[in-house]
Amino acid sequence: MKSGLEDVIAAETALSDVDGAAGRLIIKGRSLDDLAGKARFEDVAALLLEDLFETAATADEIRRELGSARALLFPHLQTVDQTLLDLPAVDAMRALIARLPDAEDFAGAIWLMAAPAVFLPGLLRLRKGFGPLPPDPASSQAEDILAMLTGSPPSREQVAALDTYLVTISDHGLNASTFASRVIASTQSGLTSSMLAALSALKGPLHGGAPGPVLDMLDAIGTPEQAHAWIGSALDRGERLMGFGHRVYRVRDPRADALKKALRPLTETGQVAAQRIALAEAVERAALDILRERKPDRPLDVNVEFYTALLLDALGFPREAFTGVFAIGRTVGWIAHAREQSLEGRLIRPRSLYVGPLPEAA
Repeated sequence: MKSGLEDVIAAETALSDVDGAAGRLIIKGRSLDDLAGKARFEDVAALLLEDLFETAATADEIRRELGSARALLFPHLQTVDQTLLDLPAVDAMRALIARLPDAEDFAGAIWLMAAPAVFLPGLLRLRKGFGPLPPDPASSQAEDILAMLTGSPPSREQVAALDTYLVTISDHGLNASTFASRVIASTQSGLTSSMLAALSALKGPLHGGAPGPVLDMLDAIGTPEQAHAWIGSALDRGERLMGFGHRVYRVRDPRADALKKALRPLTETGQVAAQRIALAEAVERAALDILRERKPDRPLDVNVEFYTALLLDALGFPREAFTGVFAIGRTVGWIAHAREQSLEGRLIRPRSLYVGPLPEAA
């Protein structure tokens, strides 16, 4: 038995492949390098959902369907009460999604992809005392999310940056949340149940709940000159460096480079402070130097969380909402895996190894 199912193959999939040794991510036959910064969220949704439903849809058709679904889902925000607003953003979003019926068809998948894109910006505005802004069915998913969040038309660079993020994190092998989605799907429970299970797994700090603390770390360091000393002291105290290391990758996480590149246009147009990027790069250099020195036998490099935090902060998302934005992009991967598992029709039922006491008779 391997703890945490390390290296155990639990499913066959045609959706994505994570090559940890080479630092490569393949999504449905396409390299991340060919998708990030070039494809829209709707493009990767069409790619991942292809052949999984009776209804086949192009990226433009998915864009129109998502726009219509966002408009139909918006009234759910009128039912939000103080109890929901007092919850963490991702928990409140999960509660609203739980109201949607379980379905196994393409229309149900569209609603589930649209739901977090509407609910998260609306909840964030309500928590600030503002009214939620209605969606624009004619907009793309990324464009509409930003408009509903800020109340202003986003720039072309902002839309491109969010699209890059949503594409980059759309699917990533059999991670904890995706595995949870497949387990629920194997019971034939329905797509909403699969998504709720996946979202519950994602919010844990060891999975998708970690990007926010990257900003806390940068705030604590303050200036590039303090990076080396601060990181050394943190490691002396046995603290974990947020945004470094990954369970699978033994080299640099390719998603980190894609998101770092997506930040560049925002810096050039003044939509994110150049000083903030300079601090992040100084922290990255110092951390990698110290980690190589102190842990020469353990490969630790930048992971997706590091530049996720900088990108989402630049786009106006509060750090407590980062996990919810992650869910907006990853939902399409959860749905695709759930459908792939459901179509196979095999109940996931592993065995456990009993290590407790035995009765005297035994």
